[in-house]
Amino acid sequence: MDVKRDILWRVYLSYILVVIACLAIFGKAIYIQQVQGKHWRSMSDSLHLKLDEIEAERGTIYSEDGQMLSTSIPQFDIYLDFRVDALREKNGLLFRTHLDSLSQALAGLFKDQSAGEYKAMLQQGYKNEEGYFLLRRKISFREYEQLRNFPLFRLGRYKSGMIANERTVRLNPYQMLAFRTIGLARDSNKVGLEMTYDSLLRGRNGKRTVRTIAGGVNVPVDDTYQIEPETGKDIVSTIDVFMQDIAESALMKMLIKNEATHGCAIVMEVKTGKIKAIANLGKRNDGSYWEDFNYAITPTEPGSTFKLATMMALLEDKKISLNQQINLEHGAWKIAGQTVYDAEVHKENETTIQHAFELSSNVAMAKLASIYYANTPNQFLHQLKKMRMDTLTGIDLTGERHPVIYKPGGRFWGPTTLPWMAFGYNLSVSPLQTTTLYNAVANGGRMMQPYLVSAVKEEGVLLREFEPKLIDDAICSKQTLQQLQNCLEGVCTVGTAKDLFKNTPYKVAGKTGTALVANGNRGYADKIYQSSFAGYFPADDPQYTCVVIVVNKPHAPVYYGAAVAGVVFKEISDRLYSTYIRAGNTAKNTAQKKDSVVFSYAGNKPDMALLTSKLSLRYADSTNRTDEWVNMNGHNASAVLTRRVVVDNTMPQLKGMGLKDAVLLCENLGLKLNIKGKGKVAAQSVPAGQLIAKGQLINVDLN
Repeated sequence: MDVKRDILWRVYLSYILVVIACLAIFGKAIYIQQVQGKHWRSMSDSLHLKLDEIEAERGTIYSEDGQMLSTSIPQFDIYLDFRVDALREKNGLLFRTHLDSLSQALAGLFKDQSAGEYKAMLQQGYKNEEGYFLLRRKISFREYEQLRNFPLFRLGRYKSGMIANERTVRLNPYQMLAFRTIGLARDSNKVGLEMTYDSLLRGRNGKRTVRTIAGGVNVPVDDTYQIEPETGKDIVSTIDVFMQDIAESALMKMLIKNEATHGCAIVMEVKTGKIKAIANLGKRNDGSYWEDFNYAITPTEPGSTFKLATMMALLEDKKISLNQQINLEHGAWKIAGQTVYDAEVHKENETTIQHAFELSSNVAMAKLASIYYANTPNQFLHQLKKMRMDTLTGIDLTGERHPVIYKPGGRFWGPTTLPWMAFGYNLSVSPLQTTTLYNAVANGGRMMQPYLVSAVKEEGVLLREFEPKLIDDAICSKQTLQQLQNCLEGVCTVGTAKDLFKNTPYKVAGKTGTALVANGNRGYADKIYQSSFAGYFPADDPQYTCVVIVVNKPHAPVYYGAAVAGVVFKEISDRLYSTYIRAGNTAKNTAQKKDSVVFSYAGNKPDMALLTSKLSLRYADSTNRTDEWVNMNGHNASAVLTRRVVVDNTMPQLKGMGLKDAVLLCENLGLKLNIKGKGKVAAQSVPAGQLIAKGQLINVDLN
């Protein structure tokens, strides 16, 4: 009995302990749920909720004539939430009713799967009750607009479960046109203006609360903390789309015809230094050409176009006179064991220095440099420094490379360095530096800094304007300048470009260039020639300076400067003369000055569109089709429409709106207004971006 009693006692004790443990667990569960539930639920949310950046809309790059060169467009990822109540109730009646018609519509729009395949895919997602089912990535705004009107989707997000995640992508509407200069806007590979002005264009990112779900997908959470992104500033470039198209087309034709490796063409406005066109084309592996590299700001051996600098130095130092005689040695002259050859065949031997320049004689330039600067090479280099050939042009474009000019005493200086420099070898300068020098001669000796951006704007309102910048008021004496201008005009009338500009209805001043360039370790064996032409027009009233460089294929049958680069120059100058100079100057001089009043309005987009139509007001539209509220800002009788973001549960910006629009917008958000004054909204009691609640009273002051 004692044994039995002992066993029972132990059993009862164990049972009591188990019951106590169960009651403790049950009690703890109730305590956690009822007392600590809020704390643990918030902690759970904190593990899945996080602040995510909302990418700001990048500013637009415009051409000087108001065309969009680079802009941001919306792109959408489409997801489906099959857990919404409307799709699950009544055994999925709503889903089953629209399934067939929706599948057919999707197949018709995207054309990547049959209607049957779309139906099976949707049924599987519904069966699995997926909350973030990927339907389609990266669809355009046009496709998104169509999608919203499809069966089921037209019922809205809370009945159809359709979720659209919007993002922006960068688009160059003109594709290749000035592509390298405008640049790319990729995070790791920005170039061109996109890189140079990135701090202005990129704006300020916003923040929003998102929930991380299966697969690492972030889903925006409604009614939570959000900071709206700030759109980037717009920049207005000096590029003229029409001029750019002319330059690019002319260069492209010659590159294809001559099977050239690459080339560039620059057009600069003489009096301002504005770059109106800058084409850079390189040959790709498939034989096509693309804006693959900015050759315009990359130094190379310039060849004979550099002879202008040599002549300027000789004349400015009063070493020579243009009618002075020089022996061209029948086109071949030996110095220090090396032979200088004239690139272009001519029959002249004893001639004036001016005509030797017009004939592009290498021998003449080499002999003059040796005679007058052999003992004082630093005097020659000093003149190059005055012309700013040894430094960057200062153009507002990241990536410009420094020129290379050797100096006495250096490892690359030898007895032939100076004479070869005189005709454009043994040194490297960029085509843009050559353009800047020739432009100074065209501009009466005034050297202008080249630039690519003329203004910065925000929502159409001018924030900053960039004026032309003078580098040097006189790069040489007036006497030297007049002599140089005569020499450059002579090249186009009696020199190497006389046949090219024969019977041209306007005067051209310029210089041809034909330079043998090295091909890496192979040296000069492949006979690769760089053809160039630098000049300005009309010579009696210069408006534009143009430089063309073409690097030809090995052993090209045609490679002389006038026959290759000169042809490109002439096509550009002919079209610009007929369009802007002969026909355009009169119109420009007699045209009435545009209205310079700056204006700024905000309101309903359809109303704004109607207003601009009635007033025949030209405007650029940078908004999306879905935008209902816009800003209209303008200057000089033109306007720009930009987005005015309106978000549920967030106070919108009312400033600048008329009373009717402000009332309509606030009533749609469930707000009540207390209005004082007349006119447009000048102040609001709740700042834009602050969270609001339906029925909240907002005080609005009108001006």
